[in-house]
Amino acid sequence: MKITPHERQRRPAMSRSFPSGAPQRVARARQRLNVPEPRGRIRSVAVDRRFGENDVCSLFPLPAWKRCADLACVIATLPISIPLLLLVACWIRLVSRGPSLFRQERIGYGGRPFVLYKFRSMHLGAATSGHQAHVEQLVESGRPLVKLDCLGDHRLIPGAWFLRVSGLDELPQLLNVLLGEMSLVGPRPCLPGEFGLFSMTQRSRFSVLPGMTGLWQVSGKNRTTFEEMVALDIDYAVRLSALLDLSIVLRTPLALLCQISDCRRWRRGHSNRLRSGGKVPDPRSVAGTQRIGDRS
Repeated sequence: MKITPHERQRRPAMSRSFPSGAPQRVARARQRLNVPEPRGRIRSVAVDRRFGENDVCSLFPLPAWKRCADLACVIATLPISIPLLLLVACWIRLVSRGPSLFRQERIGYGGRPFVLYKFRSMHLGAATSGHQAHVEQLVESGRPLVKLDCLGDHRLIPGAWFLRVSGLDELPQLLNVLLGEMSLVGPRPCLPGEFGLFSMTQRSRFSVLPGMTGLWQVSGKNRTTFEEMVALDIDYAVRLSALLDLSIVLRTPLALLCQISDCRRWRRGHSNRLRSGGKVPDPRSVAGTQRIGDRS
């Protein structure tokens, strides 16, 4: 039976234990989901008129050091990021028709919509309804958030799975960082259709700027469930500090390598099953047997 977002909000927190090796901060963050947010840090509330008066997001003040750090890092890495941007753009134009860049509306700070920039990784005219159904199914079932990329998605252009799993398709979001719509570190911005999956308490994750990398990405990502992702995002918003941001940035390269390894293994298993004519295993069930702490 399908669970609506409102029913999910009324239900008590799940008592399922965390994967072995998961950081203790995840458990602490999940406990915070049922208590009020710390007082004194909330600056204001934002209500996007498209979502209604009940969709309120409390905002934490944006520290000046975070904005300065974002600008300094983006400018300092331009000698590396510009060649990568050009290389990826040229590859996309060589293997597929259409523009290299892709614009998409996302929900960011305080539940406000903004235009996010990415490299196009799908064929022109590819349907996107399957992604929404896939996400809703993962949320309702409590399965790990494995992307369709690792399921052999036929909508992807050649080499796109690597661009997506390595994060290279996210490089144009450096422009969003320069515009102040995103930060280098923060929760990932969700699609407008996914905003309704978050309960009122879970929308505390929108109280900080969305980021290109974050605590969830370096703590398992495809090996974590929706509930664990939200807990990690809220934990980051509550403990926001320069030291935490630095730790996440330093852990991101290893997290990307682990993510690439996982996706390659799932894709290889998918191809082997197809060649043998057998039933293709669901990587979501494979991911469910792997624990966050297995990466170390």
